[in-house]
Parts: sequence; C-alpha cells; structure tokens
Amino acid sequence: MNPITLNLVAIAIFLTTMLSLLGPLVHVTPELLGITVAGLAGLIAVDRFGWQGLGGTLLIDWIAQQSPEYRQRIVQHEAGHFLTAHLLKIPVTDYYLSAWEAMRAGVPGSGGVQFDASDIEAQVEQGKLPAQQVDRYCTVWMAGIAAEELLYGTAQGGSDDRLKVQGLWQQIDRPPSEGPLKLRWSTLQAKTLLSKQEPAYQALVKAMQSGASVETCTEAIEAHRVQDSEAVLSE
Repeated sequence: MNPITLNLVAIAIFLTTMLSLLGPLVHVTPELLGITVAGLAGLIAVDRFGWQGLGGTLLIDWIAQQSPEYRQRIVQHEAGHFLTAHLLKIPVTDYYLSAWEAMRAGVPGSGGVQFDASDIEAQVEQGKLPAQQVDRYCTVWMAGIAAEELLYGTAQGGSDDRLKVQGLWQQIDRPPSEGPLKLRWSTLQAKTLLSKQEPAYQALVKAMQSGASVETCTEAIEAHRVQDSEAVLSE
C-alpha cells in the first residue's frame, strides 16, 4: 500500500472514530455510521485503482498546504533542486509547488521541479552513461533534501528523490551496497553547492514564491550568483 493510500486510510479511520464518539450527541444512527464507513472505503478503492491515487494526492496535499510552514518547506526544497540543476547545466523545464498545479499541467504526482532528462535516459538505454553524468543527476535529486537539512536540520520530504537515485544505481548495475554511500555523497555535494551560492538560492526562493517563470527564476540566479564559486562537478 503506497503512502497516499495509507494517509487516506488514516483520515478515514479518524473521521470514523470521531463520528462514532460524537454520534450519540448529534443523533447519528449505527446504520448511518455503517453507510459512511462503506462510502469512505469505496472512495479510497476508486481513487487507488481507478484514479491511480490522484484524488488522494490532491486531498493530502491540500490539507498540508494549509500550513505556512509546509508551503515554505516545499519552496525551499524545490529551490534546492532548481538551483543545483542550473549550476550543473541540467535544463529546468518547469516547476510546480502543489499537486493541484501539477495536475493542471498534466504532470503526475505532487509536482516539483521538472528537468530535461532525455540525454541521461538515452545514455542509460545505450549503456553509455559517464560517471560524471551520474554524479550530476544524483546531486540534483538529493539537493531538495540537502536544502531542508541546511535550513531545518532534518528533511521531511525527499522519499521520491532517494528512489530516483536508487533506481538509477540499479539501472547502471552498480553494487547495491554502495547505494547508501552514493546518497550521502550526493547530499554532501548538493549542500556544498547551495552553501556557496546562498545569495542566488535566496533570490530563487523569492522568485519561486511569487510564481515566476523558469526564465525569470534563472535570471534571479544569475543576478545573485557568486561568480568566483565554481560548481563542484565541473564539465
């Protein structure tokens, strides 16, 4: 069972429990309670198997978006991805800070920064993926977690990012035992880049918060970029 479904089940259990406790006070009959439970179970099943979890993703994200702290964490996390991709010359095509924005754009999942990864996909298929290219993408994928850890000490998001790194590691037939080391190394590289380019990072965060275009976000980075601070993974 995926995390979204688990969250929906938790919400359903909470609502059912509260309805059971408050039922006598608001004159909710056992029959109505049973219908409610069955309805919630049916909605979860329809969402899971009919809508591929889209409804659950939108609901969970909408609830979380009511928290200003959550919204701030999201933009800080995604700005880490965006800035690191730009520094490592991986084209950013768009970004979405909520599941609703992503759905309207036809992008699956809860959003995030979108990259042009056509080159790495082609190289993986051909079995010709340079180690430096692996390092770049892994660093970018772990940059959201790196940004959160730098700002908050711990990261709440990033499970999908870890899966991307692990998935690439499997595709290129590297030893599974080296996977955790790669995650730590990539996070450290991302932290180094973000720390060196803090003025550009802060400018990018402001631009993304205002809903600026990718082009405007890129201009904000370049306007505040520390020019004598070279990317860790140079060409």
